Amino acid sequence: MTDTIANHQSISGRELGGERPLFAAHHLNLSDVTFTAGESALKCCRDIQADHCRFEGKYPLWHCKGVEVTDSVFTPGARAAIWYTSQCVMKRTRVEAPKMFREVTGVTLEDVEIPDAQETLWHCNDIRINRVRVSNADYLFMHSGYISINDYVQHGNYSFQYCSNVVIRNADIHSKDAFWGTEDVTVYDSRLQGEYLGWHSRRLRLVRCHISGTQPLCYCKELVLEDCTFDADADLAFEDSDLTATILSPVTSIKNPRSGRITLPSAGEIIIDANVLQPADCVITQTDIPENV
Repeated sequence: MTDTIANHQSISGRELGGERPLFAAHHLNLSDVTFTAGESALKCCRDIQADHCRFEGKYPLWHCKGVEVTDSVFTPGARAAIWYTSQCVMKRTRVEAPKMFREVTGVTLEDVEIPDAQETLWHCNDIRINRVRVSNADYLFMHSGYISINDYVQHGNYSFQYCSNVVIRNADIHSKDAFWGTEDVTVYDSRLQGEYLGWHSRRLRLVRCHISGTQPLCYCKELVLEDCTFDADADLAFEDSDLTATILSPVTSIKNPRSGRITLPSAGEIIIDANVLQPADCVITQTDIPENV
């Protein structure tokens, strides 16, 4: 199919494969189309609507502008499917392909399932996510910014590294090393499970969150916790961090916070030793102080 025929057309019930079958096409309505093995099926396209489509070949949507995908499937063969693209909306779609979304501006995901989210959403901006479930999500959201997330479940490590300007609500995040090196991230009403949460972050704010995993929230600058709770395994918290924290549960242990204030019911152990860094003036207020502290 040539570019001239493809433009301003509706294509339905077709199988298209090979190299760039719809290269540089625009104003297409695709329905029940299968893109079989091949490469770059819709490269350099604009204003594409794909409904009930199946993507099997790699790199199908690179350098595009204005893409809407609904009720569709990206199989594992459609790896690295959407890169260098702007204004992409995806709804009620299953993404089995890894490395989805690189250097994309304007991403909206609603009711999307990504069972292989490895190395997905890198260097992207202006991201809106609602009712999304991801698994195998190692290194998700690397170096991305201006992200809004609601009703979200994630399983995968090293997520949100070096992200900025992020707001997350009602999430269940299972991730070792989440939020490393981030700036201006706020998380509301969520469960954060995994080791080494938030290390080296700046202006990380957690509101009514439940935190589990060893050594959380160390080496942070301008850390804020509001009405959060901690699991028993969340030990050795806050080393070399400056923070303002109101915690509603006991904390197993706190180690060498740099400065600020912490208010909590009790701490099993407070470690302030020769390794604490200046100004070493964090005020820890306990409502019920154990005898061994």
